[in-house]
Amino acid sequence: MPRPQDFIELAFTLPPERIELCIGLLAGEDINYFQEDENMLFAYLPEEEWTDDKKENITRILTAAFGSPPSFSVKHMADRNWNAEWEAHLEPIDISDRIRIVQKNEPLDDNTGRLVIRINPKMSFGTGYHATTRLMLRQLESLDLENKRILDIGTGTGILAIACRKLGSTLPILAVDNNDWAIDNARENVTDNNADNIDVAMLDAEDDTLFDEPYDLILANINRNVIGTMLPAIRARAPQSRVLVSGILVYDESWLRKLIEQLDYSIASMRYEDEWLSCLFDPVS
Repeated sequence: MPRPQDFIELAFTLPPERIELCIGLLAGEDINYFQEDENMLFAYLPEEEWTDDKKENITRILTAAFGSPPSFSVKHMADRNWNAEWEAHLEPIDISDRIRIVQKNEPLDDNTGRLVIRINPKMSFGTGYHATTRLMLRQLESLDLENKRILDIGTGTGILAIACRKLGSTLPILAVDNNDWAIDNARENVTDNNADNIDVAMLDAEDDTLFDEPYDLILANINRNVIGTMLPAIRARAPQSRVLVSGILVYDESWLRKLIEQLDYSIASMRYEDEWLSCLFDPVS
């Protein structure tokens, strides 16, 4: 079981149209847990990661983006309150006509024939409430996943791996993360969804053993920094794999297209929502 851990809550006051950009910039600083409430953005990170350097970096990047840094407050937040905050805000959400996400303990009253994924998010990223997750799910539902070997990097809640199984994947799936809370949470969600043959493992995106097995499809809903570091390794060590990514702001589309071209991939599908994009690309043979 993961150890108890306290968090820092950063509360930003922002115009609604700036919230998505702020999330993307903070994600680039390895802050991955957010809640939105009208003109407020709440960002969470483990207390041990809140340093003077982190505060200085956040202030610098937001000042560069917005001209002046938005005001924000800093508050200590006990772990038990973190979970309560998540659970208080989760409602069923329809990703599409085919997929619905519900909180683990919510009664199921959907009679539309949708695929239902039950998620207890705890502190892990990936609930269907953020555009990047919705984009990944919509991309996945358009693919033929039968007999495809799938790797989910930065699995978070495990939602993408679970969706792959429910959308027709028949082969073993490897879902990895480098956060012990995410591993525990993903395993719980896999069990609750009766998603068989998903191996949830503690591995970093740069681990030497990650690509020991061949994969047909690699998923990465992370952020620009990690994707930029990881893609060259994927191209070198999994040269035949299709790759599906999100966590990229639309402002970084030209950067992504250039990287894809440099690595000799071709774009198969690009989707957008709010300030975010998701891209599926194939190796050029």
